[in-house]
Amino acid sequence: MRWWFALLALLLAAASPARADELRPGYLELTETAPGEWALAWKQPYAVAPQASPPPPAIPANCRYEGEVRQGGAGGAVLGQAMMRCDGPLGGQRIGFGGMLGQDDMLVRVIPLGAPMQALRLTAAEPAATIADEAEPPPIWRTYFALGVEHILEGWDHLLFVIALVLLLRQWRRAVIAATAFTVAHSLTLAGASLGLLSMPQRPVEVLIALSIVFLAVEIVKRDPDSPSLAMRFPWVVAFLFGLLHGFGFAGALKEIGLPESDIAAALLAFNLGVEAGQLLVVAATLAVIAIAGRLARAKLEPAMKLASYGIGITGAYWLVDRLVG
Repeated sequence: MRWWFALLALLLAAASPARADELRPGYLELTETAPGEWALAWKQPYAVAPQASPPPPAIPANCRYEGEVRQGGAGGAVLGQAMMRCDGPLGGQRIGFGGMLGQDDMLVRVIPLGAPMQALRLTAAEPAATIADEAEPPPIWRTYFALGVEHILEGWDHLLFVIALVLLLRQWRRAVIAATAFTVAHSLTLAGASLGLLSMPQRPVEVLIALSIVFLAVEIVKRDPDSPSLAMRFPWVVAFLFGLLHGFGFAGALKEIGLPESDIAAALLAFNLGVEAGQLLVVAATLAVIAIAGRLARAKLEPAMKLASYGIGITGAYWLVDRLVG
């Protein structure tokens, strides 16, 4: 069997023109405006517009809607607002949706008067969650760590950058160091942008992120161990510099989700740790595929690598042009 072709198929699958920055979770926010009175706001992104207005959130059993439930579509999502009145606390009650519109995740924020905010996570498999009692700490770490892992695995432009970095270096120690430098850099700009200390227009950021992928693809094609380029000699420097740009991209995605005002530092740290964990999974999986393919068909490994880099480069170039003229 042509195992080298299997390697090429896997790497080209990663380089397929999927939508970049695929972190588009919905959100549901419950804010207590007066004792027992809550304002609800939600957003449900969709890939295909629903034929009819979807049902509103399934509210706790001790609550009821008051007044009109308003829903409308905008920007590829269903947006809704409503008021509800509850008899007693929400601790131990269930909140969620009868069905999701196609998004993988939905973040629920429960903001009671005089108590810590809670962050819950809904998925297509578990479209409802239990609100914790006030005595229990909100699961901020778990929620934002999971979002960080999912963003690097589903944010295709960041994912392709990491894969291209591994294809260029092909050594686990150098790849891990470079990936960690990438994480440190984007953590700095992500934190600065999220706290309002740094800013950069999102469109130029997305253009430069696409350019970073094209740059690494070219470096893979030109790769010569006997005459290493700057990117091969100092990969952590290249990863750090491009990581600063990718951090602004992460900030744009995280802005849609929102950060809990009472635990911004914890949420940012958990998100970044999740991104790093996801990156290390990608690094390990890519190196494992390269190692297995190299043992089975070493002569075919280098041509497969170059063809994979062409796929990555073409995808990056497509995003580059699309973001320049789109």
